[in-house]
Amino acid sequence: MLKRVLTWVLFVLLVGYVIAAGIWAHAEAKKDTCKGINVEITKTGSADSVTRQGVLLELKNYPVKLVGEQISAINTRGVEQYLQQYPQFEDVDCSFTTDGKLRVNIVPMIPELRIFEDSVSYYINKDGKKMPSKASFFVDVPVVGGRFNESFPPKSVLPVTRFIEKDEVLKGLVGMVYAEDAENIMLIPRIHGHVVNFGDTTRLEEKKDALLAMYRKVLPYKGWQEYDTISVKFKGQVVATRRVKGLNVKPEVEFEEPDMEDATLPDLEQPVNQN
Repeated sequence: MLKRVLTWVLFVLLVGYVIAAGIWAHAEAKKDTCKGINVEITKTGSADSVTRQGVLLELKNYPVKLVGEQISAINTRGVEQYLQQYPQFEDVDCSFTTDGKLRVNIVPMIPELRIFEDSVSYYINKDGKKMPSKASFFVDVPVVGGRFNESFPPKSVLPVTRFIEKDEVLKGLVGMVYAEDAENIMLIPRIHGHVVNFGDTTRLEEKKDALLAMYRKVLPYKGWQEYDTISVKFKGQVVATRRVKGLNVKPEVEFEEPDMEDATLPDLEQPVNQN
């Protein structure tokens, strides 16, 4: 009987200790303040440092003070909702670490293209989701200008830009891409004076070979300023449009049809024939 009583006494004391310890810990926690902010990036990539600095910059505008504020007064869910309003983030999770710092875990959107459409600039990810371009979230990705709509969204250009990024020659050659429509995707070379009509997103390797053959076998002899447009959109052909001379000519009235020169380039080792 005495043993049973002692057991119950010990049990009550243990429960009391746990409750008292919890109350004390809760009271002490109220005294703790936020010691700082740690931003952790999931799906790490080359833009991590930019994203991290962007998050810290945005949190400076958070309506409630964070660093130095009592931890008990900080609503982590509110911080999450504040950051989730930005389309640059797929997901946000906030919690406090044992050393009193606010941990902000970010799953960022990964921009793949920067789009310039009319007077608007924005990024898109691999799925075509738009992200507004902001100085605090600048990312160095391929630049694409153009006219887009529901049937021809910006992500339609991704096969061409990905092909360029993987090809060392084209990557060094192409400054940006301009999409007039799905059938006329233009490459803007770093070599000023002409543009390249790459057509649609098919036969990319073949088109590259034709373009490089034109660069090697025609332009060194004709001159780099001879043509304003080089088209490789047609299978087995390069069509080069001569630059029209004469500053006093009104294009919409007095221009004649530009001379076209066709070159069949199925084999890079064969000479280029011009009409």
